[in-house]
Amino acid sequence: MSCEILVVAAHPDDAELTCAGTILKATQAGKRVVIADCTKGELGTRGTPEIREREAAEAARLMGVDTRVCLDMPDGAVSQTQENILKVVSVIRAFRPRIILTTPPLERHPDHEAVHRLVRAGTFTAGLAKVKTQWQGADQEPFRPKRTLCFMQWFDLPGGPDVYVDVTDVYEQRTKAIMAFASQFHLPDAYQSDEPQTLLSRPEFFEELDARAIHFGSRIGVRYAEAFKAVEPLGLASITDLL
Repeated sequence: MSCEILVVAAHPDDAELTCAGTILKATQAGKRVVIADCTKGELGTRGTPEIREREAAEAARLMGVDTRVCLDMPDGAVSQTQENILKVVSVIRAFRPRIILTTPPLERHPDHEAVHRLVRAGTFTAGLAKVKTQWQGADQEPFRPKRTLCFMQWFDLPGGPDVYVDVTDVYEQRTKAIMAFASQFHLPDAYQSDEPQTLLSRPEFFEELDARAIHFGSRIGVRYAEAFKAVEPLGLASITDLL
């Protein structure tokens, strides 16, 4: 059940909005990516948990993700309890990722900040042999991921990004994966309702997403990119690894 990358996000659509292109690059290279949504997004102004669950499954399909789980934390009230830490520990031990992609420490939504703290605690705790957890009724072995990277959501990444991923060649598929969450955006051909407008459902929102990707791409000389902040120091075996 192991994977190369585990994405731990607060709500359905967070992974798509922040790193769908990076996920697509990985799955198209034959790497396994698992997404763990901490909540069902049940407090969202638009849509319902049932609609968002269907949208999440379709987005995962479009990105080549075969496993997406929900950790069933309460939307709007994610907190650093021992129970929630162990939920993160269990999903880490279940899929044994080399890399975790997750929320940044400073964010507009309190759930995003809370998930960052949970992942930091969970990645450390997952390596402690005396902490016992189970997954689907089976005892788990200790495991600690090699690296954690924070994706950018609404606020700028503290200190600026450390890593930029060129997503130019998958940008069209990236956009389709985001648009799978039609209930959350201004996509009148795919979803119509009289629900209130939100920050995401403004008509100009997709232009803003494009502008961000273009800005990140300009930093590394490509058309579109996604940006990440490393939790651990980044190291090279040799400077020639950059060649």
